[in-house]
This record gives sequence, C-alpha cells and structure tokens, in this order.
Amino acid sequence: MAIKVLTEQEIDEQKQYMKKVANLMAGKKYHIYTMGCQLNENESEKLSGMISEMGYIFTDVPEEADLVIFNTCCVRENAEDKILGQLGYFKALKRNKPDMVIGLCGCMAQEPHMVEKFNKTHGQHLNLIFGTHNLYQFPELLYKAINENEKMIEIWDMDGTIAEDIPIKRESKIKANVTIMYGCNNFCSYCIVPYVRGRERSREPKKILEEVQKLAKEGYKEITLLGQNVNSYGKDLENPITFAKLLESVVKIDGIERIRFVSPHPKDFSDELIELIAREEKISKCIHLPLQSGSTEILKKMNRKYTKEQYLELANKIKKAIPNVLFTTDIIVGFPGETEEDFLETMDVVRKVRYYSAFTFVYSRRVGTPADKMLDQVDEDIKSERIGRLINLVNDILEEENEKLVGTVQKVLVEGYSEKNKDMLTGRTDGGKVVNFEGDSSLIGNMVELKITEQRKWYLAGKLL
Repeated sequence: MAIKVLTEQEIDEQKQYMKKVANLMAGKKYHIYTMGCQLNENESEKLSGMISEMGYIFTDVPEEADLVIFNTCCVRENAEDKILGQLGYFKALKRNKPDMVIGLCGCMAQEPHMVEKFNKTHGQHLNLIFGTHNLYQFPELLYKAINENEKMIEIWDMDGTIAEDIPIKRESKIKANVTIMYGCNNFCSYCIVPYVRGRERSREPKKILEEVQKLAKEGYKEITLLGQNVNSYGKDLENPITFAKLLESVVKIDGIERIRFVSPHPKDFSDELIELIAREEKISKCIHLPLQSGSTEILKKMNRKYTKEQYLELANKIKKAIPNVLFTTDIIVGFPGETEEDFLETMDVVRKVRYYSAFTFVYSRRVGTPADKMLDQVDEDIKSERIGRLINLVNDILEEENEKLVGTVQKVLVEGYSEKNKDMLTGRTDGGKVVNFEGDSSLIGNMVELKITEQRKWYLAGKLL
C-alpha cells in the first residue's frame, strides 16, 4: 500500500489559511471537547496547535467560546449519547450567540449513519464536520465556514494521509504522547476502528525521532508512543523496521527518562521486544496487554487470533524475562454468545495474571461491525451482573497488589500538585500508580525516589527519601 505523505506545499497551503483566519478571528476564544483514546487526545493537541496559530485563545469555560470543536469517539454507544446531548445544549446556546462556530471531527464523523443523524438533528447549527483522515485540512475548512458562511462537510472514505509538522499545543510540559502510526489491520469483530481510522500507516522513523528529540530539548521527561497496534509498526514502510528497533532508537535519546507505549496486540508481541524491555531501564515495566476475553471460543468470535492458553503463555514468558513487570488490560463483558462458562474463563485469566489495572467494558454494538449482526446478543441484565463481579475481582487484586508496594521505594515522575489536596505533590510510578506526597514545587518535572507509606486503593501515599 502506498502511503501518502503530505508535501511541503500542501502544508504551506494550510498555513496560509491559518493566517487568513487569524486576520479575522485573532483574540477570539476556543474550546475543544475530547472523547476517547490517547490518539484522540494527541489529535486534539494538534487541533489546539492550529487554532492557537489562528489567533484564538483557549478558554475552559465552553459557554465563552467563539469556536467549539467536538473531537469524537465511536468505540462505545454511550459516547454517541454524550455527544448528542452536548450538541443539543450548544444548539440552545447558539440561539443567543449566532456567530459561534461549532465543528465536529474524529471517529464518529467517519460513520455515515452518524453524520446523517447529526445533519438531521443538529444540522442547522453545525458549521463544519470533518473526519479522521483530513485533520490537517482543518484551517481551510474553518476559513471557508467563517468567511464564506458555508457549512463545510469534508469526510474522506480512504486510508488517509500522514501529515508531518502540524503545530501542536500539548497539555503537559512534562510528559507527551507521540503517534507513531495510524489505522489498524486487525478487524476484530466488535471494533469499528479499522472502518473509521483506515488501514495501518506508519510514520517514518526519522520523523518520530526528530519529534522525540525536540521534546527532550524542551524538557519533557516521559513519552508514550501511540498506535492502534504498535507491534505492527514499520511493516508497511518502504524500508521495513520493527517496533523494537524503533523503540531501541528512542531509548538512546538523552533527556527522556521514561518511555511507555500503547497498545500492543498479544498476537504480535515479539521476543525481540520482550528482551528490549527487560534490558532497558528507561522503558516502563508496566505493559498494557489487552485480553478482551479469557474464553478461547469468544476470542475466536472476536477475531483476536490467539487462544486463552497462548495469551497466558505470553504473559508468563514476559514475567519470566521481566520479574518486576506489571500488566494492565482491556476486557469486554457480554460479547455475543458469551455464556457463564465463558465469563468464568475470563475471571480465571484475571486471577492468574493479576492485572495492576483493567479497563472493563460492557459489550456495545457498533453499526457496521460483524458482531453487530450476530444473533446471540447477551441480555443487558446479565452483562451488568457480570461486569459487577469482574470489577469487584479487579479491585480486590488491585488492593492486594498495592499493599505489596507499601514499604518499597519507587521512582516517581512529579507532575504537579494534587487536584484534591493542593498542599500535596503528585506523580506516577513506573507502573502508572498515582502517588501523593509532601514536597517543594521545585520537584515538579523531576524524577524522585519515594518510600511508599500507605495504599488507599486509588492512589498511594509516599515520603521523599
């Protein structure tokens, strides 16, 4: 597959549109609603970067904004309900503020039935809709929506482009997300992502390393490499490279002290990658290893391409190579055809792997996916009862694992003051656990060693050494 990378001329055209919008809107306020995964968060940072270049000033009070962008997610049904509710609120707000510009982008904008729904219920007050593949084109679409008073709908039904050097305004000055690839080739039967994000497209290693080097020079200490399946990185490049080789190059960049990555797919987790994580201190020993289900039969229906036994074998191999490893995961409850026995298989894996944390979801039907057409849908009451049992088990294990940390010394990246207690600093361990402790503001942005003194389920208490 030929990957289209935008030319300098195409990027320059968008920069010219940024200047045109700035001439019209400098000093106006903007707000972005972001839903979904870290990829969406990273794309909102790019939107924020472009909007700032266009002279807008961020406001955290949406009602004050002259420009409101909804960056949407379509992985769960409740995301649709939430965004439709928010659009209804702004529809009323816009009656008293008719010059407000409202835009919608992200995964939901790539779903034809959702665009039809938006146009039917909120079409009169939505100024622009654009998809995941042409985010870089936002300045042009915004200019036309403002200057020509024209409703702009621009959604590409293709695998998209790779646009480098888009302005970016990051939320944190300490840790940053770096997208290394777009799209997904796995087509899990429950997942809409390949249909709205397109096929896998890897960025060139040179561009990724340049971005990380720039972040290091700006004082960032932690980065997270992002992709729908980072283990597939580099297979589609003209000069193929493995994800492990890319990660090895990132490790060598001075200034970056901690490196994370999400999400890997269990079927592609290589021995080369395991050996690298075990060897390199900078790489987090907390690995996100999505399970989805512990039942081999359900995994087959999900098109996950591994069995329960293969998953457990991989987890044990990683534990043997990295004795201090911690696992996090994703689990779906109530997939079509899931029996009580299937669910108990999932609970069995949770007990054996002992996840440090788990993102648990009730199966949500997605129009356009094979699972949506399956006849043996599970009753909502059964889903609700099962996920309650799963959450209780995960929480019990969480407390037990947290208790093991009491008395240990942990390296913590200090991120700022705790939101709930402004007298306490807060940071995260290598395993991503929040630790609150007393300390001076000069520690913010630094890696410190803390002795864990107490566990309080959702966070740890620590003391500076």
